[in-house]
Amino acid sequence: MTTTSINTADAKEEFTDLVNRVALNKERIILTRRDKEIAAIVPLEDLKFLEESQSRSDLEDAVAALKEARAQGTISLEELKTEIGE
Repeated sequence: MTTTSINTADAKEEFTDLVNRVALNKERIILTRRDKEIAAIVPLEDLKFLEESQSRSDLEDAVAALKEARAQGTISLEELKTEIGE
């Protein structure tokens, strides 16, 4: 898979071509401004993979938090407010 960097001014002029390169050739385009990477145009499959990975990570975090709560117990909202001085 090819990755290309392009500054935002040039990308603006070549937007349609860039979208076609991403959609058809599965190319990844990194957008730069003042030589700093600021964003990317990626194939939809890449985005879906990232979203699925994030969902899995979120689920793992939730399971870990639930296990911790069951092991250590919980406190009420009122107890928490008292504990933090509200």
